[in-house]
Amino acid sequence: MTRPAPVRDDTAPRPDLEARAQALLAQMTLEEKIGQLWQVQPVELGAETPEGAPLPERPGLRDDIRAGRVGSLLNLADPALVNEYQRLAAEESRLGIPLLIGADVIHGFRTVFPIPLAEACTWNPPLLERAARAAALEASAVGIDWIFAPMVDVARDPRWGRIAEGSGEDVYLGGVLAAARVRGFQAADLETGRQVAACPKHYVGYGAAEAGRDYNTVDLSERTLREVHLPPFKAAFDAGAGTVMTAFNEIGGVPASANPFTLRRILREEWRWPGVTLSDYESVRELIPHGVAADLQDAARLSLTAGLDIEMVSRAYADHLPELVREGTVPEALVDEATLRVLMLKLRLGLFEQPYVDAARAEGFMGREETRDLALEVARQSAVLLKNGDGVLPLTPGAGRVALIGPLADARRALLGCWTLFGRAEEVETILEGVRQFAPDVAYVPGGTVRDADEGDFAEAVRAAEAADMVILVLGEDDQMSGEARSKTRPGLPGAQARLARAVLATGKPVVSVILSGRPLVIPELVEGSAAVLAAWHGGTRAGRAVAELLFGAASPGGRLTAGWPRHVGQLPMTYAHKNTGRPEGGPGAVQFGEPFTSRYTDSPNTPLFPFGHGLTYTRFEYGPVRVLTPEVELGGTVIIEAELTNVGERAGAEVAQLYVRDLVGSVTRPVRELRGFIRAELAPGERRTLRFEVPVSSLAFWRAEGSWGAEAGEFHVWIAPHSAAGAPGTFRVLGSAETEQ
Repeated sequence: MTRPAPVRDDTAPRPDLEARAQALLAQMTLEEKIGQLWQVQPVELGAETPEGAPLPERPGLRDDIRAGRVGSLLNLADPALVNEYQRLAAEESRLGIPLLIGADVIHGFRTVFPIPLAEACTWNPPLLERAARAAALEASAVGIDWIFAPMVDVARDPRWGRIAEGSGEDVYLGGVLAAARVRGFQAADLETGRQVAACPKHYVGYGAAEAGRDYNTVDLSERTLREVHLPPFKAAFDAGAGTVMTAFNEIGGVPASANPFTLRRILREEWRWPGVTLSDYESVRELIPHGVAADLQDAARLSLTAGLDIEMVSRAYADHLPELVREGTVPEALVDEATLRVLMLKLRLGLFEQPYVDAARAEGFMGREETRDLALEVARQSAVLLKNGDGVLPLTPGAGRVALIGPLADARRALLGCWTLFGRAEEVETILEGVRQFAPDVAYVPGGTVRDADEGDFAEAVRAAEAADMVILVLGEDDQMSGEARSKTRPGLPGAQARLARAVLATGKPVVSVILSGRPLVIPELVEGSAAVLAAWHGGTRAGRAVAELLFGAASPGGRLTAGWPRHVGQLPMTYAHKNTGRPEGGPGAVQFGEPFTSRYTDSPNTPLFPFGHGLTYTRFEYGPVRVLTPEVELGGTVIIEAELTNVGERAGAEVAQLYVRDLVGSVTRPVRELRGFIRAELAPGERRTLRFEVPVSSLAFWRAEGSWGAEAGEFHVWIAPHSAAGAPGTFRVLGSAETEQ
């Protein structure tokens, strides 16, 4: 058995380091302490420069570093420059405190992995831990020691562009994958000899932005906050994450970067978490347009007293905290607490002993063969086969004439996806290049562009389709159509792509549609007309090869959706874990005016086009009935459930068996289903396996009516199923009362 890689826990007590940090703090001036609480963008954004020329250095940066007025830098990836700035801090400042170098390494560094939403569709935590570790290795080689990831926001609205950066709509799965990514980023034995800190974000509730519009207001109950949005952060902290980034949004009128309830009461008092809190980009300054701060001085006071340690980029702390402390408005003890946490992080990372990076070796860690192979495997497993009518896939190499149509079929940059600051388009394999490995004579026609509304070369695309035996249609979004500040009211096919699809489908030739996107798309017409549909997302550096292997059967699809795909934008936001309501769809309802009045649409089913957990393979699996081995269990006990899984097809394949639970009666209403376990199983043809789940009753806890966290006694339904809308339930009963729970 392979031993797990050693991982650093940035929340574990370290008395030796605490003593060093306290001794250093005692020597610091007020200005030096506050300097540790400021993260600076080292280049002057927005400066006028010749095309292709680097942006100039921020004026006064070197003097600020020498004076101890800067604690960390942002998105710096030049190892020589990292060493230059670190030398100023470590050798020319009074106390020699090294800098933290933080960066957005969201889904890979130079080698780009699929976007996190796609990665999550692997349902494979060990694989994602390896991917995060690979990203940390490459990033650490250039001197980055603080990665602003994973994003753990629960997102249930694909209008919100940043759904691309997270793990989707589910709380449980989001927590499991958050922990895996933290372990990968914080691997303690990176070959570079350096250490990296993870920074889960965005704390908290950012994924619930009203109308799916980025940076927008969030207004939710404390119960929803605690049950849906906080648990993935807790999972990341339990895995050892020692930093967190606050969100741009407000919750109930209080912005996240100045929210004492989330920053002090929950983090410090309830969870006893000792880590560093960091604002998102200029979110302290944004307290002014939010309308809770009159000016930057007011913003500095509100944020620090609420519990925010480091301010990213804006200058409220640097310019106003000294005066606020000296006049007694802000206690210096709060500055000391924040500074001590920053010093502890730097000590845990070993920066005082090794502030410099080996710049000569950095390039040797980039794009290694084993890293590219790993990116290929993640891309294979992340793609989700949504539809495969009449088993049209996999295609047989050389069995017929293939037309490859679509503006993204030969794209490079688009496959990298959003938030790839350090990836290189020239290193990306396109889908056209991948398909040519299996169909050398493929006829390729772009059929227009991604964004333009003009029809472009539709006629040529139609001619190519008519001359082919099989059409592969590659459509979707480019890399700048999802991610931050990329919200949409209509998350469908942009430009003229829908019209291109209609023209190609009208030829009557079998069409396999490959969808590249950073979010679930609303494409019911395309799905209906296509023989098969593969959601390949933005799959990173090796996406083209992965897609081709899946289409032609060199690899088998095994991805499962982590966010449902809607039938219509009017269904949004949407989740499988919804409440039943007093008038559920399909129930008797209240008969008024001669017909039942239930919670339903009059022009569409309530259900998504594809539910959470859905995904097909090139074989077929059958589930046996659910067997509950512990039909009665005490609070504090464990429920044991089994079912037989059999591969009844003719090919090997991977199935993701998912366990769902429903609490039938609670002190408050509960969701109709909640994921509480999953097993990714690879079975040969004819192979049968017993799936065994052990579910602690404590994992069925929720925010109860009286305002406490815990499970309750009562009857439960349980499913072992291929997705969230399938399966027949078993039952079990939890005995006892909430008061007896430990």
